[in-house]
Amino acid sequence: MSTQTVTIDRLGSGGDGIVATAEGPVYVPFALPGETVAIARVKNHGTVMSTTVASPERVEPVCVHFGPDGRNGTCGGCNLQHASDSLYHDFKRELVADALRSKGLGPEIAPLVIARPGERRRVVFTARKTEKALLLGFNQQGSHHIVSIEECPISSAGIVSRLDAIRQVATALATSAEPFRITVLETLSGLDLAFDGVRKIADKQRRAVTECVLSLRGIARVSVDGEILIEPQKPVIEFSGVPVSPPPGSFTQATRPAEEAMAEIVLAHIGKAKRVADLFAGSGTFSLRMARSARVHAVEGEDKALKALDHAARNTQGLKPVSVEKRDLFRRPLMASELKVYDAVVFDPPRAGAEDQCKELARSGVKKIVAVSCNPVTLARDLRILVDAGYRITSVTPIDQFLWSPHVEAVATLEK
Repeated sequence: MSTQTVTIDRLGSGGDGIVATAEGPVYVPFALPGETVAIARVKNHGTVMSTTVASPERVEPVCVHFGPDGRNGTCGGCNLQHASDSLYHDFKRELVADALRSKGLGPEIAPLVIARPGERRRVVFTARKTEKALLLGFNQQGSHHIVSIEECPISSAGIVSRLDAIRQVATALATSAEPFRITVLETLSGLDLAFDGVRKIADKQRRAVTECVLSLRGIARVSVDGEILIEPQKPVIEFSGVPVSPPPGSFTQATRPAEEAMAEIVLAHIGKAKRVADLFAGSGTFSLRMARSARVHAVEGEDKALKALDHAARNTQGLKPVSVEKRDLFRRPLMASELKVYDAVVFDPPRAGAEDQCKELARSGVKKIVAVSCNPVTLARDLRILVDAGYRITSVTPIDQFLWSPHVEAVATLEK
């Protein structure tokens, strides 16, 4: 370890300050561009010891758990609470622009759709039972240490107000000192708690969880590794007025405002399309909205999510026909010959993107495409495939729903 004084050059894609050195970049968490800081350096990692020159873009963090002086440790849930809104918003937008430029793409990038505190309806906590108490919170960055939280400004009031109830359910379920995860989704009927990584669930724990949940208010469902232990009320979320009961632990957009912003772009771009394919459709985030004006073919590899979509479509009046297909689009993408019958295609893949599917789209001649992505790097790769095949990018909109983190969504629209 060595101590040196450095000036931060820029923010890296992970939100750390970066210093260029002869040996390569050094990453300094919680430092901002233009700041002069003394760091303790170990290889390519620096820890701020003191600050000589602070950035005018530095602001006071809003959470007691944030940063190196955070209560109970340095919470890994947020990276950039110390950055001003202007610096932070520019950082998010540039993540998308940089990724596209790396593939030779230079479309106009729309202003960032911003996220606000208290919007997160879906949060993944880490928990562990100790001799004294149950720790519930987020891992310290680069560590297995759990920072047990008392507040969480990114999360909805409906989740934060129920932290003690979540702890009670987790305490009833925990059987060892091994850490486990809890995906918490706030639904219209209460919190949906999906546990994974809990070992050896015996009848004793099942009874304890049942008694605990029945003594509490506001818990709709508790599941472990997809198995429902108790469901006092079926969890329900809505996609533009269409009620859906998602399967335990399934993917949903983390905030409703971000979801609605994405959906607005999708619907505006497909316009009056009569037949639309929704690929990686999940539980119907876009399918059920598009079905108000178009026939939709929803394709998804996860069986339970697809069944939730199908059930919602069949039990909602006023929708156009929605057909569903269970299919692993990574191994078996829709072929160009299958895609030709659609006026528009929407795809929203996991972080790995949709490379093979885009190669088939490139050969299909579909007039309109909407690409929704949580990874700008794979989005840029996929858009390059489509542009090389004669598609024109008509818009790219970065969307923030993981406040104060280095993660950003983007929606790109294309025309043949």
